[in-house]
Amino acid sequence: MYEQKKETTYQKRNELSVDEILCEFIENEVLPGLNIDPVIFWENFSLILNNFSDKNKNLLIKREEIQNKIDQWYLSNHGKVDDDKHLKFLRDIGYLVSDTKDFKITTDKVDDEIALIAGPQLVVPVKNARYAINASNARWGSLYDALYGSDIIPKTEKKELAYDPLRGMEVIKFVRSHLDKIIPLLEGSHSNATRYLIKNEELVIKLNDKETSLLKKNQFVGFTGSEENPNSILFIKNNLHIEILFNKKGIVGSNDSAGIQDVQIESAITVIQDFEDSVAAVDAEEKTCVYRNWLGLMRGDLKSEFQKGKNKIIRKLNSERSYKNPNGKTFSISGRSLLLARNVGHLMMTNAILNKEDLPIPEGIMDAIITVTICLYDLRKKTEEKNSKFKNIYIVKPKMHGPEEVAFTCDLFKMIEEVLNLPSNTIKLGIMDEERRTSINLKACIYEARERVIFINTGFLDRTGDEIHTSMEAGPMLPKEKIKDSEWIKAYELSNVELGLSCGFIGKAQIGKGMWAMPDKMKLMFETKDSHLKSGANCAWVPSPTAATLHAMHYHITNVKDVQNTMLQKINTDSINKYRKHLVRPPLLKKSKLTKKDIKAQLDNNIQGILGYVVRWINDGIGCSKVPNIENIGLMEDRATLRISSQLLSNWLYHKICTENDIYDSLKRMVLVVDKQNKDDINYKCMGNDIENDIAFKAASLLIFEGRHQPSGYTEPILHEMRVKKKIIEKL
Repeated sequence: MYEQKKETTYQKRNELSVDEILCEFIENEVLPGLNIDPVIFWENFSLILNNFSDKNKNLLIKREEIQNKIDQWYLSNHGKVDDDKHLKFLRDIGYLVSDTKDFKITTDKVDDEIALIAGPQLVVPVKNARYAINASNARWGSLYDALYGSDIIPKTEKKELAYDPLRGMEVIKFVRSHLDKIIPLLEGSHSNATRYLIKNEELVIKLNDKETSLLKKNQFVGFTGSEENPNSILFIKNNLHIEILFNKKGIVGSNDSAGIQDVQIESAITVIQDFEDSVAAVDAEEKTCVYRNWLGLMRGDLKSEFQKGKNKIIRKLNSERSYKNPNGKTFSISGRSLLLARNVGHLMMTNAILNKEDLPIPEGIMDAIITVTICLYDLRKKTEEKNSKFKNIYIVKPKMHGPEEVAFTCDLFKMIEEVLNLPSNTIKLGIMDEERRTSINLKACIYEARERVIFINTGFLDRTGDEIHTSMEAGPMLPKEKIKDSEWIKAYELSNVELGLSCGFIGKAQIGKGMWAMPDKMKLMFETKDSHLKSGANCAWVPSPTAATLHAMHYHITNVKDVQNTMLQKINTDSINKYRKHLVRPPLLKKSKLTKKDIKAQLDNNIQGILGYVVRWINDGIGCSKVPNIENIGLMEDRATLRISSQLLSNWLYHKICTENDIYDSLKRMVLVVDKQNKDDINYKCMGNDIENDIAFKAASLLIFEGRHQPSGYTEPILHEMRVKKKIIEKL
């Protein structure tokens, strides 16, 4: 989708031209440890590329053709939507496929972290080694640290203290109360415990005036140290482990009579190591950085060194955690999250490799071949510290439009398995339900991947961006905060879960919910995000290891499998099909009136967010970051958030809710706000000093003014083009 205007040195491999940076990485770092002949590798690469490049191109052409027909239909109907006529039209043009008969997925040998354990799911940019390691190690988190470092426990007035003992006591009180809820004692409370020890293979808890045991004795599953003086006690609740750690004095200043030092809990059960929305990788140099970190994760030797004050910190991946069971037999459990790789979608082309016509190749095909090849390191490990105990490779595929594109991905995975001599369905597929053509055909999408699907999820932002773009000609859209209350959003969330359950996901696959986007608002997250579990989702996205630990408490309280089984009894085909009429109703402004003040506020809010995100993407190559909004509340921003904001403003501009001058006026004012918000960053380059020539400012402007003409409203083409220009200028 872009041409890089710089001298690039390519190495000829088979009929391909491979950027020397990527070529050297593949041949010197990846292949030798796998004993794969480079000649064979590039022959197979060419073979796969020749089989799938034209198919990839045709799928993109079909997207455009369908969108043109939808545009014309809306124009012909003057934006008036009748559900039955709308659905018939979508069937006639092949957007809505024929109903799929009832079936159950046959995915097998899935790791427990996906099939059986409900819990938080972290999403992290794999381009950042430190973040990638932190996320992988977020399988376990300190409940004490998470609570003390969040707004769940109110801060006291003693802000000058490095450690506030009063607040620390409130943390301990909170944790003891939580333990009473999830690991109840036969009598009394954990708050009154003075000692924990093992007698006759059972856990004994000494209280102030007596001894007691657990109400459910099988919740005690292990310990470290001796029976008389354990260093830690391991419990289980809803398949999640909870560990109480001891020392003689407990936390400094806590006067902990039981000597409890910390309570650690399983937190981020799975992690999506992201190559896509949260990553800015526009050339071979940046893609190689991404692949190198993935290689380190799969080999298990990824490290990150950084300076913190006067100290040099080295981060590396956690090892297995060893315990003795109540009988004294040693066992171990994972110290790391199960990793899934999110490859890029079908849209973008990359000139990291050129085909036989010297044209850029589909980046998604390159991602699939290289990430899977790197995963061979994990599959061949002799140790217990494997990512997948069942020798699976987990790939999440975003932005697929309908079952035909899912089938394409499955066929691609099948051929990669064949050339790498992997058993069928080694590569398991996560389907992101974030495009309307997928939502309305989700059952058919799942059917195409029925032998390898392990994940479906919903996400408000990309799905809303596609909704706005698909229905661009229907009329002006509601402000994005009001879109959340629209009929189609509710139908989208409900149908996703019900379809997953009806297709046999229980015990085999994840049904996920979207990201909590406010990493500093943990109290609000803790008060509300349990709704995802109650809706039948067995994983939900969180933005940080701390958020994962806090969200994990919800999974102690709610048994998601019980929720799913209860829901399954009430689901039938009619209840699922009824959602379709809601899914095709655009969130139009209709009778709602917006004052000039309302419009200005909306423009400023969206444009400030666009500028704040884009400036980091273009200037620093940061694909995901906590960006302060117009009220200085930090929000996690990535290309999905950018897509919805830019599409909404493009829609309003097109339908004359606002004018070009209104947009320009807001851009000029908000660039000063963003510059001021970043004034303490010594590496920040102000956009407002020369907006006529600033590339980041231009990129933000293009996303709005050209948004209506971008394929599916995606932001990648403009971002990539502008990032490449920025890098070229910096190298001159």
